[in-house]
Amino acid sequence: MKIFFNNSCSICRSEINIYKKQGIKQLEWVDITNNKDAERDTQKTNKDLLRRLHVKSEGKIYSGAKAFIILWSRMPKFKVLGKILSLPIIFHIFSLLYEIVAFFLYLKNRKQLRN
Repeated sequence: MKIFFNNSCSICRSEINIYKKQGIKQLEWVDITNNKDAERDTQKTNKDLLRRLHVKSEGKIYSGAKAFIILWSRMPKFKVLGKILSLPIIFHIFSLLYEIVAFFLYLKNRKQLRN
């Protein structure tokens, strides 16, 4: 499974570093910063990649809150969190909150976009 994240965002990098410390070999961490290969692999634009976390699992691309649920389902320390946040009503609230936070992080980091 590949996780596409923005390593040049200090907040994103800090969170991903927590996950990396879990040492799960099946997870491949891909920095999307100026990464044409990530754009080709996900079929997403640089702007789309910068806007949300993306996960590629079993050939399918997941974005945003759903990507986090899939990521956490593969991490023993976060599995319970993923199960709780994937419950229907809770997932909708989680998705909304994620989109709000992701939007402000996007605004903070949009200078990275290539013209």
